[in-house]
Amino acid sequence: MKSKNVTKREEYQRVFSCFDKSQQGNVSVSTIERCVDAIKAGEKAVPQEETADTHTHKSLELDEFVKLVEEGDEVDKENDLKQAFNMYEESEGITPKSLKRMLSLLGESKSLEECEVMISQFDTNRDGIVNFDEFRVMMQ
Repeated sequence: MKSKNVTKREEYQRVFSCFDKSQQGNVSVSTIERCVDAIKAGEKAVPQEETADTHTHKSLELDEFVKLVEEGDEVDKENDLKQAFNMYEESEGITPKSLKRMLSLLGESKSLEECEVMISQFDTNRDGIVNFDEFRVMMQ
């Protein structure tokens, strides 16, 4: 989860860098698709380092990646947000335990205590869980 003082662009750059293991400034579409499929299947998403022949396949630079993420009308964005929320959700919202599990699937290891702190930054009703409305605010 991003803190309130991190810009959207910085957050996109951080995510893009996770995909761009070779630090060449581009990511193959197939790498992004593999990671999304792994996350949907509940597996760990591990982007592989791009090889020299990757450049013959479609790849995205950061600006194209940002455009892809931000594309779509409001209904699509709301549906995407609900799907993302449901990937974390255990019962009525995102718990520190479910956040820890999802971050692990994304290749980012955090302690339960760190996840509790992250949850508390966006848990406006202070119930220890991020509900969908709080998640929507967090993702803006």
